[in-house]
Amino acid sequence: MAPAREYDESDVRVRPGRRGARPRTKIRPEHTDAEPAMVIAVDRGRWTCVPDDEPGARVVAMRARELGRTPIVVGDRVGLVGDRSGGPDALARIVRVAERSSVLRRTADDSDPYERIVVANAEQLVIVTALLDPPPSIGFVDRALVAAYAGGLRPVLCLTKADLAETRASADPAEVAAAWAELDLPVVVTRYDRPPDELRAALTGRLSALIGHSGVGKSTLVNALVPDAERAVGRVSGVGKGRHTSSSAVAMPLPRLSTPAGQEPVDSAPDGWVIDTPGIRSFGLAHVSANEVVSAFADLAAAIKDCPRGCGHLGPPADPECALDELVATGGVSTGRLEALRRVLVALSAPSWS
Repeated sequence: MAPAREYDESDVRVRPGRRGARPRTKIRPEHTDAEPAMVIAVDRGRWTCVPDDEPGARVVAMRARELGRTPIVVGDRVGLVGDRSGGPDALARIVRVAERSSVLRRTADDSDPYERIVVANAEQLVIVTALLDPPPSIGFVDRALVAAYAGGLRPVLCLTKADLAETRASADPAEVAAAWAELDLPVVVTRYDRPPDELRAALTGRLSALIGHSGVGKSTLVNALVPDAERAVGRVSGVGKGRHTSSSAVAMPLPRLSTPAGQEPVDSAPDGWVIDTPGIRSFGLAHVSANEVVSAFADLAAAIKDCPRGCGHLGPPADPECALDELVATGGVSTGRLEALRRVLVALSAPSWS
């Protein structure tokens, strides 16, 4: 048996790496000094944020490499490090994205498997539809309700152009709202000739997203709620260098009633935040299941555990064994409430442009 060979340094062969390359490590900094902030605008790889301790400041940031392709949208709670001065050439880094409390999602249409997160962490979704010119879009409201219930947002219906509807003896707000009365849907009515005080009261102290078809008066509402809306949008989208600002969601501070128009409360927090979303032609719901919608109702969520797999909760003939019918039979819920919910659920199978 040959004697064991002794090895020394000359026997080691090290494959040369890239010139100047650093050894890789999986250790990432904890960023304990990261400053909490909220994203208020997104534009081509840059995010405009408002630090929690400086409500009047605007900080432009990029996404840190360690986050990879983590999606960051308006409303996200993030952690910032780096240059947070907010100067013309300042650029901070987003190193952390907090868990979301709610998500407004949509797909381009019902056949598109790719879901797009429109807004994160909004407390309520204000569904804006006109009473006239264009006429009320019941199908769109139903689809927006589905998205709100599935995403964990509190829906609010806003009916605009009531003054125009009066002059033409058109749709009565009460008649339009009656379709969702059994769902306890809050309804506010606005007129062009009066300030939207009722809507403002519903938005105060909350992070709210406004959604609606083009032409329903959503931009008019935003301008009335935020008197310097155009200047505010231009400021947060400055990174875009002139790109049309209505092409993506933008969050704007709801000014305090004591703040004069055209002036921002620099040192104090706003009365709330209004997220203006772009006007949309369709609202795809490919990502939503019927269970997600029903689960938003405390008095109905427990019952669907007894439904057969794949139940759409539409009742006979489509779903003859739906447990919600038994709940009605035993007096656990009213017939009108279940019928209203089922009409909304039909939106899951209706065309996305309804």
